Amino acid sequence: MLHLDSPAEAAHWCSAQRERGSSIGFVPTMGALHNGHLSLITRACDENAACCASIFINPLQFEDTEDYNAYPRDTESDLALLEAHGCNMVFMGSLDQFFPESSDINQIKTLPAGPYGSGLEEQFRPGHLDGVRTIVERLFLTVGASRVYFGEKDFQQTLVVADLAQQMGYPEVVVCPTVREDSGLALSSRNVRLSADEKTRAQQIYPALLAARDAWSSGERDPGRLSAIMIECLNHDGLVVEYAEVRDPGRWIAQPQTTPLEHGQALIAVRIGSVRLIDNLRLDQ
Repeated sequence: MLHLDSPAEAAHWCSAQRERGSSIGFVPTMGALHNGHLSLITRACDENAACCASIFINPLQFEDTEDYNAYPRDTESDLALLEAHGCNMVFMGSLDQFFPESSDINQIKTLPAGPYGSGLEEQFRPGHLDGVRTIVERLFLTVGASRVYFGEKDFQQTLVVADLAQQMGYPEVVVCPTVREDSGLALSSRNVRLSADEKTRAQQIYPALLAARDAWSSGERDPGRLSAIMIECLNHDGLVVEYAEVRDPGRWIAQPQTTPLEHGQALIAVRIGSVRLIDNLRLDQ
């Protein structure tokens, strides 16, 4: 596996792949890889002639400096996992390499998250999705025409980046199913920061989503009642609910919907100690 230290070198490699007629599968990451990331790598390898990944912990998407500093880092392990799963090239880079026009982080002009950035994540992490869209644009510009793979766990993020790709005209965005532990807990790089007791509490998230899906299957379409069902399941000591909402992905609006839903995506965000976790589940499929 080729390991490159700058986006410029990565852009040259990707251009060379396309010149020889090879399709490129791209998996953007912030490192601390788990089986969810690796499932994306495997699919990118299966569906393309060449597979590349990025590792960059983007400070623009952290509204909390402590959260940025606490984000797990294990580059040596990440590189070994990528190579073992067939990745052909991985690239990294510094903030000034991705944004050479700016001399410091405060001068970087962030992109608005767009129509799918309203509410939910943006309410509780102001500027987060703007920061995601800003770095993802640079990653897309680096890799160029390709297929890019994201996990559905970050559902609102997938809407934001798919909208960006549509505006740019590339790449093709492929959203892959959430990978879960046997308990149902969605895999996340942040899970390693949970104590044993906190992890047990985190395992209440998936049953809450399933309860909403069961209610949907029984005919419930009122978003307020579906939300209340999830919140009741999440009513445990040490688990702080930020949101538990159901939205129609095709009618994304800033405020919670009040009319009966035709399609439903249940979305949850909770804090357990110092760790914030999100998850979601489609209800009508």
